[in-house]
Amino acid sequence: MSREFGKVAVLLGGSSAEREISLMSGNAVLAALKKGGVDAHAFDPAERPLWALKEEGFARAFIALHGRGGEDGTLQGALEVLGIPYTGSGVMASALSMDKWRTKMVWHANQLPTPAWHILRADSDWNAVADELGLPVFVKPAREGSSVGAAKVTRAADLRAAYEAAVKHDPLVIAEQFIAGEELTAAFLGEQALPLVRIVAPGGNYDWQNKYFSDETQYFCPSGLPETAEETIQDLVMEAARLLDCRGWGRADLMLDAAGKPWLLEMNTSPGMTGHSLVPMAARAVGIDFGELCLGILERATLG
Repeated sequence: MSREFGKVAVLLGGSSAEREISLMSGNAVLAALKKGGVDAHAFDPAERPLWALKEEGFARAFIALHGRGGEDGTLQGALEVLGIPYTGSGVMASALSMDKWRTKMVWHANQLPTPAWHILRADSDWNAVADELGLPVFVKPAREGSSVGAAKVTRAADLRAAYEAAVKHDPLVIAEQFIAGEELTAAFLGEQALPLVRIVAPGGNYDWQNKYFSDETQYFCPSGLPETAEETIQDLVMEAARLLDCRGWGRADLMLDAAGKPWLLEMNTSPGMTGHSLVPMAARAVGIDFGELCLGILERATLG
């Protein structure tokens, strides 16, 4: 196996707001690849220059970085310049998927369901935003993940404070229509749609703490949805991924409203691989254990 892949760098850590989670993901992947016989090594771009990958003879890179600088196309472009095949989506798909606003514009232009939104600025008319989208709304940085800087706002008077908190993480901030219902996530590996995971978080608040550190959040896989409904949502997610030009693997987050209509929220091109992560959970439901999943992702590493 190690001869097939050569020397593999597991890119982890980085300098984004999601560094802590990336270290957890990357170390789990590193252990699994080593157990599978791969000549894998940890590589933290926050501590070492990327050109060292070429200098030290790495043949492939497994990207376990989350957030900006790892998931937004910049790293992917650097790896292409170095000529090192890497896991996950390419430059354009990574950059586009990291930007929730532009992702939503692509989906909306192609008649895929995504909640209404409004770009917020310091001089926004907060009452007009509330009237347009209704309350509550989600306010979030457009180019962060893992719910960093995100807040659910129930009063127009609180929109400014939520904006000011979000803009500390990203100058581009969006308010998004709230969809009441079931929270779902839908992963894919290559062209294979994996089973849906239904999420029930404490108080309906699937934030940073409840995503990564709470044992109270409940996950259901199988999701419990009717088979035809699950297949419809899987088809929707694969189309959403194709429109963004995603490849290799990824995970879409959705809401299912009271009428049973799915709404696309965002696309993750370098999802978490921690003990609480959802892609490994979905893979296990179809008999793919964590080690096989990591090897399957690595097998799909490519350039361009």
